Amino acid sequence: MDEQLAVTRAVLELLDGWRLEVSEMIELLDMPSSVKARNFGRFREQTPFPDEPRVVRRISYLLRISDALRTSYPTNPHMRNRWMQQKNRRFQQQAPLAVMLAGGENGVIRVLAELDCTFAWDMTGSKA
Repeated sequence: MDEQLAVTRAVLELLDGWRLEVSEMIELLDMPSSVKARNFGRFREQTPFPDEPRVVRRISYLLRISDALRTSYPTNPHMRNRWMQQKNRRFQQQAPLAVMLAGGENGVIRVLAELDCTFAWDMTGSKA
């Protein structure tokens, strides 16, 4: 339970850094319809995110994106957040956050594959 709560807080800190509204967090995390904006106060305090496969998968992707950004910008945390909000030629002049919000899981995967070459490699079926 403590580990799940720590992951919840880490993801919320990440999404806060990206300046997302709660409604966007709900969408990005693919929360079940039973989760409302008012639940996020409890998530910040004492309740972990729902233990549903689709939410856990999204959390995993987002944490990998965060790790890849930390690798890309090891000394500049501000740039990690800026990269997510800045228009990018690889995404047809859309910001990575816009790609993820508009594209659902495919959008999240697209951004992760751009940042993490090992993930992109695995997606091609090139595993040993």
